[in-house]
Amino acid sequence: MTKELEIEFKNLLTRKEYINLLERFGYKEHDAVTQTNHYFDTADYTLRNQKSALRIREKGQQMECTLKTPAENGYYEITDKLDPPQARDIIENRGFAASEVKEALAEMDVFPENLIRLGSLTTHRIEFPYKKGLLVLDHSEYHGTEDFELEYEVEDYDTGKQIFKDLLDDACIPARSTDKKIARFMSSAKKR
Repeated sequence: MTKELEIEFKNLLTRKEYINLLERFGYKEHDAVTQTNHYFDTADYTLRNQKSALRIREKGQQMECTLKTPAENGYYEITDKLDPPQARDIIENRGFAASEVKEALAEMDVFPENLIRLGSLTTHRIEFPYKKGLLVLDHSEYHGTEDFELEYEVEDYDTGKQIFKDLLDDACIPARSTDKKIARFMSSAKKR
């Protein structure tokens, strides 16, 4: 189990802006690593109503269960590593082997037997170190739609905010209000 503070800045991109950034940093679309997030909540959206999110992430044979809860500047993440059968059990509602996440959920009055799988989002991700942080270029697919996003993960909020702003300005990309992936996923699910 790990618990850490996540500070990140996000900006949606057009496909052209995404391709331009890939080229700028010397990458091609086929360099991306594919991962799939399976999202969960209760039928009455208890987690969403607490501005929290629960997911299982599959990245090859690496599996992890992560609960995100709000912090002053970002989100706290509690993550349990899983083996593939444990992840499958959670996805298919046969068990919940993520003990630290389970404990944190209980503190929120959310119990595994009340969780439902909301669906899955597949992301093709390229990430690399960039000026005191981690720069991430994502191409995500869900519910028959796709989007492109730039993320910058940092340890210091103020420094990260300035570096991210400078990068957008330098690349002539307008700052766009950008929801988290799960919020975009949920919004597209409601339209279906």
